[in-house]
Amino acid sequence: MKKSAILGILISVFLLFSCQNNDDGKENPKENSVKPAEVATISPAKPEKTEETEELTMQSVYEFIKECKTYYLATVEADGQPRVRPFGTIDIFNGKLYIQTGKKKNVSKQLAANPKAELCCFDGKKWLRLSGELVNDDSVEAKKHMLDNYPNLRGMYNENDDNTQVLYFKNATAVFTSFGGGEPKTVKF
Repeated sequence: MKKSAILGILISVFLLFSCQNNDDGKENPKENSVKPAEVATISPAKPEKTEETEELTMQSVYEFIKECKTYYLATVEADGQPRVRPFGTIDIFNGKLYIQTGKKKNVSKQLAANPKAELCCFDGKKWLRLSGELVNDDSVEAKKHMLDNYPNLRGMYNENDDNTQVLYFKNATAVFTSFGGGEPKTVKF
């Protein structure tokens, strides 16, 4: 909308000045002169919230991951072999960003041995890399909050079972990068 308004203004100014020329192509300032007070002024609109002006927060990270639906979590085996797998759960509870898995899975064992992890997701234009330590939270409230937000998981998990695991990011750094160029945007929490 901003581009079309600017284009309209430029066309109007062009037409205004082109109308000041007479048939022989010479300017006739007496007939068609416009005084500065007669030119319409346009007050600048409020700047739209863009990537350039948006303040990044943990909430921004959450919303981006949620919009992508799938992200890929990287952990490391005891022998140093990296492992990456798709995930889909993300939640904010008590001011922390959580993911969910099962304690019987290899990812849980890898995180117990080395809590450093990184996730990555892509929306078709920009991507996010979020790295940090994943800390286990065995509270029933955190598990319930996650499962209430992902009720389709209740067939496999329950906040009162011994398998459901929720982990939150600690010392996290999120970096947003774009194919459109520009400097990457970083938020820490």
